[in-house]
Amino acid sequence: MTTSTTTRLLLVGLVLATTACTSRAEPSPPPTPTPPAAAAQVVQAGAPGEQPIPLSPDHVNDLAPPAHTAGDVAFVRDMLHHHAQALEMTALAEDHAGSDRIRLMAERMTISQESESELMLRWLADRDEDAPAHHAGMDHDMPGILTPEQMADLAAAEGTDFDLLFLQSMTHHHDGALQMVEDLYGREDGSGEDLEIQQLAFHIDADQRMEMDRMAQLHAELVSND
Repeated sequence: MTTSTTTRLLLVGLVLATTACTSRAEPSPPPTPTPPAAAAQVVQAGAPGEQPIPLSPDHVNDLAPPAHTAGDVAFVRDMLHHHAQALEMTALAEDHAGSDRIRLMAERMTISQESESELMLRWLADRDEDAPAHHAGMDHDMPGILTPEQMADLAAAEGTDFDLLFLQSMTHHHDGALQMVEDLYGREDGSGEDLEIQQLAFHIDADQRMEMDRMAQLHAELVSND
């Protein structure tokens, strides 16, 4: 209980005592104190198939956040390249798409991938790691990356042809991003343990899986209407 709260309760008690001396009315009972809120339980994740382990406050204070690895840095830099190409693809939809649904989907992808790119750039800066120049050293063997010829084909397409090629190309691109997340956690150097990397990888994986489901549905509808 704070000092100010204690003082207010003492003043209330004095007023009630004075009233009792000059009036036959019974004083009101003091307010029932509110019990303190229970502290949140912190647990450490167990191995697959095992229960999480509760941690004591002292143990929590002793835990140090895991250091980021060279694999984390490579993942972030490669994913920045990956997102940069996806943004080039979504930018084409405004003038080339034949369906407003494709334009809306591309707009949502743009917002999501720009937001993730900002997070990745900040992650690198916070750890004094250099950000890659746009497309510097672009590896076209990177999972899901379109070749210059494939990008040219997409830029030349119009209307429904663009819509179908966009969905096929972006699905391939998203599948590559999922592979990159899987590869991150397949490393044996502790990569993927940084909390922000975990959150980023989870968001990329979940978001792009949902988008792939939407693209598959939309592709089927466009083919059936053709």
